Amino acid sequence: MRALKIAATGMAAQQMRVETISNNLANMSTTGYNARRAEFADLHYQQMARAGAVNAADGTVLPTGIQLGLGVRPAAVSMHLAQGSIQATQGDLDVAIDGLGYLEVTLPSGQSGYTRDGALKRTGEGLIVTSDGFPVQPEIVIPDDARSISINGAGEVYAYFNDTVEAQLLGQFNLTGFTNAKGLEALGSNLFAETEASGPPQVTTPGLDGLGTLRQGYLEDSSVDAVREITELIEAQRGYEMNAKVISAADQMLGATTQIR
Repeated sequence: MRALKIAATGMAAQQMRVETISNNLANMSTTGYNARRAEFADLHYQQMARAGAVNAADGTVLPTGIQLGLGVRPAAVSMHLAQGSIQATQGDLDVAIDGLGYLEVTLPSGQSGYTRDGALKRTGEGLIVTSDGFPVQPEIVIPDDARSISINGAGEVYAYFNDTVEAQLLGQFNLTGFTNAKGLEALGSNLFAETEASGPPQVTTPGLDGLGTLRQGYLEDSSVDAVREITELIEAQRGYEMNAKVISAADQMLGATTQIR
């Protein structure tokens, strides 16, 4: 009775789909979060009669054959790259990326991480870091006596002082692009890591090479569409129920077989 195992793979697939949806809904308020989509593919097929096989002595071949599917398997959980809405915060160190690209940070291991979360902070030494304390690259230090700072669209950071009129350039943020951003490895805490699938990082000035620009005083909201997620949640629930009914029907058929006398 193949139906039992086939329906079991279907239930597992819908369960994975619900888990992906629940993660999206849980991150509706996460800065710069992109929704994920569970993708599936059919399993192997059992060839009872191969299509195109010779069926008679005169060379007649089977036009279709008999191929019995064995269920479904997870193929990928891909990231849906979409620009979230940009909300004003009025924070001097809040930076939204308007377009493509990631900010590069240095992880405690010394490796590079990448994020779209522009809710930046300042350490006691004036170093600009993420909310988790990871330094943003290239490192920029704000002097203690700086009255305010300004970040333009190209990522240039200027500081204003009480005793001078002109602003002082402290440094410039870069943006990093990838050939296949969906291939990045999610590390949690709004961070990603380079993989072989993503391709090497392409570091450039904001606004160049197809990358976005920076907007000071704004943050990017999550791109999760709540209506779409709820709709898919209902579809996944119904799919799970239908696969469960298949298992129930197969069980009844097995029960009828064992009662034959």
